[in-house]
Amino acid sequence: MKKSILFAIVGAFGLAAQAGDYTPVYSAKGGMTPSAIEECPDLGGEISFGYDTKYIYQGADLGRDAFWADVNYSFDTGFVPVNVGLWYINPTGPSLPGGGTAANDELDIYVSADLGSFGGFDVSIDYIHYIYPEAGGDEGEIGIDISKSLGFVDIGASAGYMLTSAGREGSWIYNAYVAKEFGLTDAFALGLEAGIAYSDGYNFAGADWNHWYVTASTALELNCRSSINPYITYQGNDFLGGADEFYGGVSLTVSF
Repeated sequence: MKKSILFAIVGAFGLAAQAGDYTPVYSAKGGMTPSAIEECPDLGGEISFGYDTKYIYQGADLGRDAFWADVNYSFDTGFVPVNVGLWYINPTGPSLPGGGTAANDELDIYVSADLGSFGGFDVSIDYIHYIYPEAGGDEGEIGIDISKSLGFVDIGASAGYMLTSAGREGSWIYNAYVAKEFGLTDAFALGLEAGIAYSDGYNFAGADWNHWYVTASTALELNCRSSINPYITYQGNDFLGGADEFYGGVSLTVSF
């Protein structure tokens, strides 16, 4: 399985390079979007492959040298836009060097709905169902996300509530962030983001500041269907006296 994911990533890079000609342009919101040409219609689907030096989720180190894949589809129900998808990650090393906590694979089934704008803030709700094939068991989480562009910077916040879990039912995780994107060329952008999280039992500890992070990422548009997105993150990890983390990764995204 681990080798097949790597081969799929390599194959997708070759496929994306042949996806056709286009001219990237910037939208009024500052994000890169392809020009509307007949060769690249957007059907609402997206597939991504990636590698992370560490699988860090909500401040917790869950494994190292992790390969992942995601496929999702967006559509308009006539009431609100909805996105549904599957995400699978397979860390190939333990969370701590020389042993420590064993790494386990994870399959997420997710759905989100954009509710629109309220008071100038974009609001969405989501549900994630976590499945752990190797370790066994599953969990369910609901969440709400709000975001707003202030022009010179973007801000956002989220709250997640664990519905079903092995010992974490009723726990909360809260996140807040500030982000900025810089368009350096027509097809290349730099992103900076900083955030902080507060956990109320989410990572099995009590109510306390969970972690903070600073991330630098880039987006390189290959054509109207695909982009490469490397990133690096430094995380201050406070829950359970955890050590600070430095990690990074790269992904390839292809839309269809």
